[in-house]
Amino acid sequence: MPKTATLQLEDNTFEIPVIEGSEGEKALDITRLRQQTGYITLDSGYGNTGACLSSITFIDGDEGILRYRGIDITELCEKSTFMEVSYLLIYGHLPSTDEFARFKERVHYHSLIHEDMKSFFTSYPGHAHPMAILSAMVCSLSVYHPELLQPDQSAEDRDQTITRLLSKVRVLAAFAYKRSVGEAFVYTKPELDYLSNFLHMMFTTPMNEYFPDELIRKTLDVLFIVHADHEQNCSTSTVRMVGSSKANLFASLSAGICALWGPLHGGANQAVIEMLEAIYADGGNHKKYLEMAKDKSSPFRLMGFGHRVYRNYDPRAQILKAYCDKVLAHLGVRDPIFDIAKALEEAALTDDYFVEKKLYPNVDFYSGIIYRALNIPTNMFTVMFALGRLPGWIAHWKEMIEDPGMKIARPRQIYTGEILHPYAPIEQRT
Repeated sequence: MPKTATLQLEDNTFEIPVIEGSEGEKALDITRLRQQTGYITLDSGYGNTGACLSSITFIDGDEGILRYRGIDITELCEKSTFMEVSYLLIYGHLPSTDEFARFKERVHYHSLIHEDMKSFFTSYPGHAHPMAILSAMVCSLSVYHPELLQPDQSAEDRDQTITRLLSKVRVLAAFAYKRSVGEAFVYTKPELDYLSNFLHMMFTTPMNEYFPDELIRKTLDVLFIVHADHEQNCSTSTVRMVGSSKANLFASLSAGICALWGPLHGGANQAVIEMLEAIYADGGNHKKYLEMAKDKSSPFRLMGFGHRVYRNYDPRAQILKAYCDKVLAHLGVRDPIFDIAKALEEAALTDDYFVEKKLYPNVDFYSGIIYRALNIPTNMFTVMFALGRLPGWIAHWKEMIEDPGMKIARPRQIYTGEILHPYAPIEQRT
């Protein structure tokens, strides 16, 4: 017998279906609420609204759990690679040897962009933000592949679109960085893997060809894995909302990149570094800023601590903390910003105020420090986040497009403006 909940409105009683997820999450299915009752629900920020059914990612914020397709994030970081996790998220299972070989071969095959696109990059001013360039260039890719823009693609065409974007977006990101620093573009090398190629394109100069060592490559692998998906966040919901109009994947991902750019979302790790730099510029007294963070009357907010979803320690932060320590020791970096970060971390983990409120360092705190140690410029942090999140966006778009019950997203509103009144001629207005 299906479970229901009872809703009492005025003199009428309505039965609301109850849905239960595979991990025991429960929801009230209000799909027909307005049709049955004339009422809608109001949920600013959608914090209590489930927009879809999804089998991609499971989060339990109270318990600090994050799983991709049922596999714990810690195990994936230990045993898998970003390329394999991308396949897992997009296609729903870990690939066989043959499936993985074909997937990597396709990604490698599509690693060049049309030469005409180079002129697009040179048209941007040198100070252009890499996220602005990346969003525009991802959408511009669609111009060169009109055959892949049909909303009802075959599975083969959809796979072509997916592998093209997985490969070319990292090239566009590296080119955007090169444009921002005024250096020549560098192309992929066939003998390098996906992430080594990206770092090679980023940091190779005419004077020095860059090849990352194993720890650096693995660290970037882990950074991208922990960012690969995070359920219905702002940018993923944007990708799904845009895609629900049957917009193509190029346009949907471009919109997701723009959503990620915001400082409350993907820009949070950049905000962490900017906060640390501000503390350093003010004399480096981290205790002063901890006290300011406790003071409700102070506008200062401690960036990189706490999380809207996690009421426990962010599992991604635990993973990155270990790599943060390894990378700093491996590179022998001496930077006063890192000293301030360590002091803030230690104080927040032992200060009763932060412990009671469970304001632990989150993934943005450690990712920002690692990216700085790897010489990634601050304005590229969000681009790095976008590259990591790419397979998650693709997986959600694919899941939605392949759902036979898909509907265009169309939220409702409660109107609070003026009621009907006549038009006043201009000479009668005061």
